[in-house]
Amino acid sequence: MRKSLILGSLLLASLAIVGVATAADTIPVGHLAAYTGPTSGVGIPYGNGIDDALAYINKHGGVNGKQIKFDTVDYSYNAPRAIATYKKWMSSLKPVAIQGWGTADTEALVKFIARDKIAYISASYSGHLTDPTGKSPKTKSPAPYNFFYGPSYSDACRGLVQWAAEDWKAKGKSGKPKFIHMGDNHPYPNAPKAACAEYAKELGFEVLPSIVYSLKPADAKAQCLSLKESGADYAYLANTSSSNISLLKSCGTVGVKTQFLTNIWGWDENSIKATGDAGDGIVWVVGAAAWGDDVPGMKTLKEISKMSDPSGTKRRMLHYVRGVCATFYMKEAMVKAEAMGGITGENIKKGFEQMKDFVPPGLEGVCTPSTWTAEDHRGTTLVNVYTSKYNGGDFKMTKLATVEVPRRPEWLGW
Repeated sequence: MRKSLILGSLLLASLAIVGVATAADTIPVGHLAAYTGPTSGVGIPYGNGIDDALAYINKHGGVNGKQIKFDTVDYSYNAPRAIATYKKWMSSLKPVAIQGWGTADTEALVKFIARDKIAYISASYSGHLTDPTGKSPKTKSPAPYNFFYGPSYSDACRGLVQWAAEDWKAKGKSGKPKFIHMGDNHPYPNAPKAACAEYAKELGFEVLPSIVYSLKPADAKAQCLSLKESGADYAYLANTSSSNISLLKSCGTVGVKTQFLTNIWGWDENSIKATGDAGDGIVWVVGAAAWGDDVPGMKTLKEISKMSDPSGTKRRMLHYVRGVCATFYMKEAMVKAEAMGGITGENIKKGFEQMKDFVPPGLEGVCTPSTWTAEDHRGTTLVNVYTSKYNGGDFKMTKLATVEVPRRPEWLGW
């Protein structure tokens, strides 16, 4: 699937505001989306958030009058296809920034975008992407042009085990709680595995051998029986929501009593409804305001949503909101870039690195304050921990805690 660079009707609306746009007035941006494939359950709402945010920005004057010329390509979570798309863009679109998606392709492109000086805002929150200089011994490769919105997968998992340690104490249990990592054998589920296990050990957990389950939705009774036999008290689910729905239903049928934890892509509004009672009590990471929250920026968010839902009646998912935030941070970095002499990839990078406890104007309370520096691309280490309850037709999401994960130097890039 491929979208036109600037949607016709929106372009007409934007021209009325900013005048006739010429090639020199446009800012080329690539958008790698996962509208099909194994992660599309979360990729669709996130990508919709990016597309609506870009359209909204263009409709309201672009970036200081310059329209964002964007190309959305559905790569179906296929890393070789993402790399081929990048190479094609470099010979045609010539982007100064890219809104990306998965861990495997983002990590594979790190050296290319550093060489080409393209600001890359991924939907992968792999800790490997947070070290711009490569000074950390844990860093696989310096990632000077990589950014993402929210805590890294590693810090988010550390936040969950920190919550679990407190939960264990609050329940008055003794001895070492048992922690287990579950997920597919793939760069995305594996990204926080070692880092989180080490912190769990530090907090007093016994870390059990991990269990592999498919990123594609499938019956997982065998894995659930293994989990039950392991005696794990806390299980971290590293896959996306579609896969987790299948796993939780399977575990419900075999009587697993483990407390499940999952990452930012592992649970959402659709998962709660689809899993029903089998998903009650799961604990996960939420990275932005939920639709309808009473926060100042909700008014802007709802106007952005109208770019593809003029009626304004559609309830947007958590992933949609983070897609909007990721796009508006990029837009604000472009504003700063222009003030530094021009909207180039190099200046967009510097624009990000000037942000300190920054929230895009108009999205106060929606996006988490973020800080990036030339030495540290961990935008935040605050982890919002939630749980959910299904009540037969509707559901409730409840915030349990905000965990501040230590910003240790040795964890940079890991």
